[in-house]
Amino acid sequence: MSKPKQARHLADTEAQAILSNVRVSPRKLNLVAGLIRDRSAADAVATLTFSKRRIAQQVKKVLESAIANAENNHQLDVDRLVVSRAEVGRSMVMKRFHARGRGRSSRIEKWFSHLKIVVAERAQTQADSTEQGAA
Repeated sequence: MSKPKQARHLADTEAQAILSNVRVSPRKLNLVAGLIRDRSAADAVATLTFSKRRIAQQVKKVLESAIANAENNHQLDVDRLVVSRAEVGRSMVMKRFHARGRGRSSRIEKWFSHLKIVVAERAQTQADSTEQGAA
């Protein structure tokens, strides 16, 4: 016997992808997530491709997964997708110790994070429709 299906809490024009327990602090992940918020999906992928931050490649994979979910599961137009939300949350914290001088120790905290990316299909504007008619 399986669980009852949950109601979809996203709009019909939205799709998401989630990455849990990624080994980076939420502050550092939020800097990368801030680069792609409110950008078009293609522009966000290009930004993450050339970012020098280590975590940018994992964020790019999650973004590409959200785009694939939108295309394959919800039949959305990939050319009109926008990153509507990039949410970063705290996960667990591993506590370690570091030996110090004179027999003392200090605590090291290794932070983990969660990442949720929601892409939405923006409404077709008047400028978009005239460009398609000209092409």
